[in-house]
Amino acid sequence: MRILLAEDDADLADAIARGLRQHALAVDVAADGAEALERVRCHDYDVLVLDRDLPVVHGDVVCQRITGAGGLPRVLMLTASGAIEERVKGLALGADDYLPKPFAMEELVARIRALGRRAAHAAPTVFTWRDITVRPAHRRVERAGREVPLTNREFAVLEELLSDPGAVLSAETLMARVWDDRLDPFSNIVRVTILTLRRKLGDPPVIETLTGAGYRLA
Repeated sequence: MRILLAEDDADLADAIARGLRQHALAVDVAADGAEALERVRCHDYDVLVLDRDLPVVHGDVVCQRITGAGGLPRVLMLTASGAIEERVKGLALGADDYLPKPFAMEELVARIRALGRRAAHAAPTVFTWRDITVRPAHRRVERAGREVPLTNREFAVLEELLSDPGAVLSAETLMARVWDDRLDPFSNIVRVTILTLRRKLGDPPVIETLTGAGYRLA
């Protein structure tokens, strides 16, 4: 799942982004409303975590423009005010959810995943494929009842493959969905991650490589 975080407080944005990445979410950061709108125009995000009081273009305007266009991303609005009237106003602007600061990272992650399940292609709370079970909310993977410890990126790659069984996902698609804009586009990190993921999941192999096309569930 790819997230855009629009937050002008650099320290807070860094802390939130690090917390979300620890939960296997790919996160890009925008420092103002204009940058947020530009990034949404250029990239496909599942959820926009939007600080309401943004410079250049106010968060209210960003929310109205994005939700007015329809489709994704879902919008989770952040604000320093927890007053009921402020929450109502934020939702009236088109936001899908509203979270006052300060907040617990676990709650933010849970709300983001809930919004992801409400997307156009809603993701289930539990993925299953053959003898593999993946529970995204708990960051847990099992094969034939045995827990398989995965890194954040390995987990996210497996989740993407399971979200559309049978589909072929190119390395470029996985880069866009699992990593963020800090990744070197010439990196071989996707191939390396697939190799280690395949090894950890064991036999019989679950992921197959289609030369020149990408990867899919075997």
